[in-house]
Amino acid sequence: MRVVIQRVLSAQVSVDGVQTSSIGRGLLVLLGIESGDGEEDIEWLCRKTARLRVFDDGEGVMNLDVCQVGGGLLVVSQFTLHASTRKGNRPSYARAAAPEEALPLYKRFVERLSAESGMPVGTGVFGAEMRVGLVNDGPVTLIIDSRLRE
Repeated sequence: MRVVIQRVLSAQVSVDGVQTSSIGRGLLVLLGIESGDGEEDIEWLCRKTARLRVFDDGEGVMNLDVCQVGGGLLVVSQFTLHASTRKGNRPSYARAAAPEEALPLYKRFVERLSAESGMPVGTGVFGAEMRVGLVNDGPVTLIIDSRLRE
């Protein structure tokens, strides 16, 4: 399971021109689910995401997590995070979980992140063609992979 986390001033997602979710200051989480991912990946990654200290404290040091600053969370599924370009220029998505495997894990990730953070989590629409807008704050962008655990 892999995420790209962006600290944002605002973010929103829409499908067919209709906004499905939005947040102000907080974290936009692009979530890629790989074949073979499971509950252990969800638990570790949700705990890491909710406790990630990427917001400034009173001294201007990134020392606060999204909960401590009253920020929002927005999770958008993105199977392309598991793309491989090893064999040429057209990406292969063979490592990404099939939708029937990924959808329950995506739902569980959102539920677990909400429980871990103690706040509602906005989402896109799984499998839909989405438009994601954001104002990156910093910019602060992190990539975290549950299999690497770093």
